Amino acid sequence: MTSAVGSHTWLVAAAYLMAGLIGAVALRAILARLERRAEKTRWRSIVLAFLRTVVPWCAVAGCTWGAVLALPLETAYRHDLNHLLLAIIIIVISLGGAKVAGGVVRNGAISHAGTSGSATIFVSITKVIVWTLGTLVLLNSLGVAITPLLTALGVGGLAVALALQDTLTNLFAGVHILTSRKVQPGDFIQLDNGMQGFVVDTNWRNTTIRQLPNNIIVVPNATVASSIVTNYHLPQQEMSVTVQVGVGYDSDLEHVERVTCEVGREVMQEVEGAVPAHEPTVRFHTFGDSGINFNVGLRTSEVTAQYLVVHEFIKRLHSRYRKEGIDIPAQVQTIIYPSPIQPAGTPG
Repeated sequence: MTSAVGSHTWLVAAAYLMAGLIGAVALRAILARLERRAEKTRWRSIVLAFLRTVVPWCAVAGCTWGAVLALPLETAYRHDLNHLLLAIIIIVISLGGAKVAGGVVRNGAISHAGTSGSATIFVSITKVIVWTLGTLVLLNSLGVAITPLLTALGVGGLAVALALQDTLTNLFAGVHILTSRKVQPGDFIQLDNGMQGFVVDTNWRNTTIRQLPNNIIVVPNATVASSIVTNYHLPQQEMSVTVQVGVGYDSDLEHVERVTCEVGREVMQEVEGAVPAHEPTVRFHTFGDSGINFNVGLRTSEVTAQYLVVHEFIKRLHSRYRKEGIDIPAQVQTIIYPSPIQPAGTPG
């Protein structure tokens, strides 16, 4: 310090610091309360979360700056403290900006996809970009030359890319999966290897799939991108369900068709997950070994509803066929074994 500091100067500096601390606590409490009230409005909640992160720290830094100005410090100390406070403000704003940018991207993905899932890969990339920009601004404010640093990072980035080739492959595969909009969080998909389930999330490396038994499958993004994928939610969630049925050759096919359609309409109207407006169809297609085979076309609201619909249809159709006297043939297969060939001259 350039000279002896009086008690009045210390009191002023302490008052600045106390005002900053008390103001930060009060502002954080107020903003947290406003954020809880704004939970139903996502965008307002994001703004309040940013303010709750940045404003209290800025209040502390501003009041600390006032305390520094109140004290007769040497030029070198004042310069170092100014840079320290500026660095704190830049770091806090970068963290808050990353949170806001991530929240905006998350909400945009949710509202665009229409699901409660989130594409974490876009959120992570956005945060990394904001943190990188904040770091560059911080270094520039501290007097560090950015151009040589960027040149060194560009040269070193090639070596890093070669070392992390597998990771980068999955990263770009995940970006391709989501930007193509063929697979989104919430969709029910099946891969060509037989794995199926609901897409929970796609991050920078893996796609998480929740199976119907509530198990989780973690699949590398590159595997999903290179697989033949069946998406049961595109172009719409409703889907047709085909049930194989057979009747005896002595059956009246007109009667069979009428009874089967009546049972199908009953199932469509009464079973949860069926589409009430759908008209069931009957299509005979094969003269089988023991009867005439045909397909019954039903429709469900989504892929997982087909199991209950088919279950109820088979139960009700079997009961109705018994009442109507319609024969459901049993599969009978006759195997004839040839008699062994006896050597010549052997008595039979």
